[in-house]
Amino acid sequence: MTANANEEQRAKDRVKTSVDQATVIFAEKNIRFTELRKKVFEEIASTTASVGAYEVLDRLAQKGTRLAPISVYRALDALLEAGVVHRLESKNAYFACRRLHVPRTGRRPMFLSCEHCGTVLETDGEDIFSSIDAASRAAKFEPRVRFVEVTGTCQECAARRKV
Repeated sequence: MTANANEEQRAKDRVKTSVDQATVIFAEKNIRFTELRKKVFEEIASTTASVGAYEVLDRLAQKGTRLAPISVYRALDALLEAGVVHRLESKNAYFACRRLHVPRTGRRPMFLSCEHCGTVLETDGEDIFSSIDAASRAAKFEPRVRFVEVTGTCQECAARRKV
């Protein structure tokens, strides 16, 4: 098997594992994981970057599934509600939760978005959220923080730039 074929198989395995985990999460939350929601999720989970709703729409159309944009947006709403995808506000784009396999601890993630390749990483951001909460309380302010996004350069892009 070639290196490219190995990488493709790993990507397929990663998507299958993500879909299996999402299926469990939907069931736990008593939300229907419809075929459309599954297809939208597979498109998002198939990449390490964030993708816009219209990109998902185009990918599905290329595979023979033609939908109205509202159908994709409704599926995205359900995926967000279940917590299996996240939305990058700065790009109005979506990415699959990178921590589906991690037991739910209630800790909030922070997102690291590479400006060069588009990869989105997810890491524990609870300390940052705690600091935001404390500063807000001190200012008698009620925050509506849903996420923290940091843009920069991922390890792979940084290594390529040094060569």
